[in-house]
This record gives sequence, C-alpha cells and structure tokens, in this order.
Amino acid sequence: MTRRVGILVFPEVEVFSVARLEEDRRREEPSPYEVVLVAESPGVVVATGGLKVVPDHDLDDCPPLDLLVVPGGWGTRQQIDNERLLAWVAERAGQVELLASVCTGSMLLGKAGLLDGRRATTHWMVLDWMRESFPEVTVLDDQHVVDEGDVITSAGISAGIDMALRVVARHHGEAVARATARFMEYPFPEDNRRRV
Repeated sequence: MTRRVGILVFPEVEVFSVARLEEDRRREEPSPYEVVLVAESPGVVVATGGLKVVPDHDLDDCPPLDLLVVPGGWGTRQQIDNERLLAWVAERAGQVELLASVCTGSMLLGKAGLLDGRRATTHWMVLDWMRESFPEVTVLDDQHVVDEGDVITSAGISAGIDMALRVVARHHGEAVARATARFMEYPFPEDNRRRV
C-alpha cells in the first residue's frame, strides 16, 4: 500500500526525505510513500537559503492525504496568523491518518488548536514561546520526538529525520526504518533524548 504524504511548504521552510521497503532492491522498487508538496497558492515558494520549491498542489486542489507534515523555519512566524492556512491544516488534520510537525511547525499546529490536551515539542529556542502561547499543551523539552498517536511533533531540523524514521518504523517495521537511516548515512535514533 502506498501512502500519500503531503508536505506543506511556505516561504522560508525546511524540507524532509523518503524510504524503501527492500534495501537490496532500492533501485528497482519505488518508495512506499508518494510525497507531494502543498502550498497555500500556486507558484514557486522560496525556502530558507533561497531554495526555490515548486509545489505539486495548492490548498484548493490538494488530493486526500494519509500523512500531513507541517515543517518549521522562520516562515512560521508569519504563517502563525494566516487564518486560511491554519483552517486548512485543522480541516486536513481530521482527514489524515497521521499529522506531524518538524521544528516550529508545531507552533502552527498549536495555533490551529490541534495540540490542546496533548504533549508536544518544538525547537529548543521557542519552547518558552510555545508554553506561553498554548497553556493547554504539555510542552516537553527533554524529548526529540513526541508521539501522541495520531499527532507527532519533533524538535529542530534533524529531529524531523528522527520523526520520519519513526513514521517509517510504524508503517513498515524497524528493519525498514534502520535500512533507510543507513542509506541516508544517518544514525538511527536509539533513544529519544533531546541532543541540545
């Protein structure tokens, strides 16, 4: 079964990667994930460092998703008051199997009301901002990834890789997640301690 993963993109955003089910057939087999990029509007999105990203869909024509990943970056500071974007994220959260955030993307989930009554994390530099902004959220500062079942939040940029590996392990088993980490030359996260 192929799962469709929508990655929301907006100006000054960071990005994430994919996996294979059979490492020895990496070149022959497609990924078990179809990754699509979603932006608020059609057209090029300029990410951190000037990277230009062309989204596959905008909010109006995005197909159904199995997983929605909301990344972070400096752009979240402007998007946190974007009512249209937050409403779309909130609506899609009720339709996906899994909602995930990387870095300050969790601030958008919080603003959309999707973290109330849950545990969550974000980049270490904005933990206090998250606590002040969302008193109904239990903000954890000692975990790299916080898994609340259908919502997963992760700390800074590299924690997004840990989060993605956790999702791969959930869907396809730890062996596949470990093989994915090895292919990426990334150490498989043996524990969930924050590394700052």
